[in-house]
Amino acid sequence: MNRASTARTTRTYDRSRGSAAQRSGAPRRSQGYGRRQAAPQGEFALPKTVTPALPAVESFADLALPAPLLAALGHEGVTVPFPIQGATLPNSLAGRDVLGRGRTGSGKTLAFGLAMLARTAGRRAESRQPLALVLVPTRELAQQVTDALTPYARSVRLRLATVVGGMSIGRQAGALRAGAEVVVATPGRLKDLIGRGDCRLDDVAITVLDEADQMADMGFMPQVTALLDQVRPEGQRMLFSATLDRNVDLLVRRYLTDPVVHSVDPSAGAVTTMEHHVLHVHEADKDRTTTEIAARDGRVIMFLDTKHAVDKLTKHLLNSGVRAAALHGGKSQPQRTRTLAQFKTGHVTVLVATNVAARGIHVDHLDLVVNVDPPTDHKDYLHRGGRTARAGESGSVVTLVTPGQRRGMSRLMASAAITPRITPVRSGEEELSRITGAQAPSGTPVVITAPVAERPRRAVSSAASASRGRRERPAQGRATGRPGRRRAQRPAFDPAA
Repeated sequence: MNRASTARTTRTYDRSRGSAAQRSGAPRRSQGYGRRQAAPQGEFALPKTVTPALPAVESFADLALPAPLLAALGHEGVTVPFPIQGATLPNSLAGRDVLGRGRTGSGKTLAFGLAMLARTAGRRAESRQPLALVLVPTRELAQQVTDALTPYARSVRLRLATVVGGMSIGRQAGALRAGAEVVVATPGRLKDLIGRGDCRLDDVAITVLDEADQMADMGFMPQVTALLDQVRPEGQRMLFSATLDRNVDLLVRRYLTDPVVHSVDPSAGAVTTMEHHVLHVHEADKDRTTTEIAARDGRVIMFLDTKHAVDKLTKHLLNSGVRAAALHGGKSQPQRTRTLAQFKTGHVTVLVATNVAARGIHVDHLDLVVNVDPPTDHKDYLHRGGRTARAGESGSVVTLVTPGQRRGMSRLMASAAITPRITPVRSGEEELSRITGAQAPSGTPVVITAPVAERPRRAVSSAASASRGRRERPAQGRATGRPGRRRAQRPAFDPAA
C-alpha cells in the first residue's frame, strides 16, 4: 500500500454531534486532544493543546531562522513580528501542527510562510514532486501569497510555482516539471494537474491551508481532503483562517495532531482602527447615495451580490464621471489582474466587486469599504471589511441599508458582535459627506483605457520563466521577475479558483 492510500482515512462526520467517528484500520491524527472549550455561536470548540506550546517571541532574531531569511526580512523592512507570527513561529519552526485564527491583514502569510521556507531550505525538489504545499480558495489569494513569499523564497534559493485556474495550465505544468519546492495552489487546478500526471504530492512534508473556512464554504471540502490524503501522512500541517466555524472542524479533527492553537482576534474581527457605519437610506435614493460615495476623493471598494449588479453599477458610475472598474468571477484572469493593478495604482478609484474580492486582495492605504448590498452573513461582512484597516492602518466599513433590510442587518451585526454607528442619510447631505467623503460626481462620462504593455525581450531567464503570470508588484519588496511573452487567452472562470 502506498503512502497516499495509507494516509487516506474513512472517517465520517456527524454534524449533529460535532464529532468524527474513526472506522477501524484507518490511522488517527487527532489523538491527544484534551477537553474542548466552549465556543462562540457558529464556531467549534477549539482543541486544547496537550503538549505545551513554546513561548512567543518579540523579535525575528529570537527565532531559529536561516541567516538569509533574517537578512531578507530586514531588507523588506519587516522588523517586528505581528502577534500571530510571534506566537506561532517558534512552534511551527519546531515542526508542530498549528491552528491559527487571525483576521485578514494580521500577518498570517508570513506566520506560516517563514516556517515553511525555513524548514524546506536546503532541499531540492525532483521533477513534478514539490516539498511544500499552500492551498488557498481563490486566484487572488494565491497571487498575494506568492508575491508575499517570493523575496524570502529567493533568499534561500527555493523555487515557487503558482497553480491556479484561468491561467495557462501548460506553463504551470512546465514549472512543476522543472522542479518547484513550494507550490501555492487552488484545489481545482492542482487536482487537474495531478490527474494529468504533472504533479505528485508524495514528497510534500509541509501543508498549509490558508482561509480554510472559505474553501469549505465554496464547496471545496471533497477536493481539499482528497489532496490532503495524498501528502505525507507524518508531515506537518498548518491551518490558518480568519474564522473557525464548524465547516473547518472536520479538517482540524482529521488532519491536525495536537496542534498549537493561537487566536489573535475574535471571530468578529473587532479592530480598534476600524469604524463600522450602518447608513439607513431610502430605496429611491440609494443609487444617488452610492454614486456620491463613489465620487469621493480617494479609493473605495464597493461590494454587491451579483455579477449583473456589479456590471450595471460600474457602467452607471463610468457614465457619471467616476473611474470605476468591475471585478467578479465572470472576468478572465488577465482582466482581473489588470483591474487590480489599475486600482492599486489609482488609475481606477472605485473597485466594484462581488465577494471574489472579499479575500486575498491587499491594497495599501485603502480607508473605505462600502457594502452597497448588505452581506448575507457575518463572515462575509468580516472578510469584506477586512480589505481596510489592515496592518494597523485605520479605515471604515459602511453598509447601505434600506428599510426592509434593517432587521436582517441588526441580526447580522449581533452575530458578528459589532455595534455599528447607525445614521439616517440622504444624498447631498453633510452627514453623508462627513462619514464617507461623498460628493457630487462630475457627470462627464469617462473611459478606462488599458495600459500599453511593453514588448518583452525574447530571451527570458529560467527563474523568470517559472514565475510567469505574476505580473503585479508584491505588497512588500520588489517585483518577482520579468514576465514572459503574453499569449492570447479566452476568458475563463475556474469555479475551483
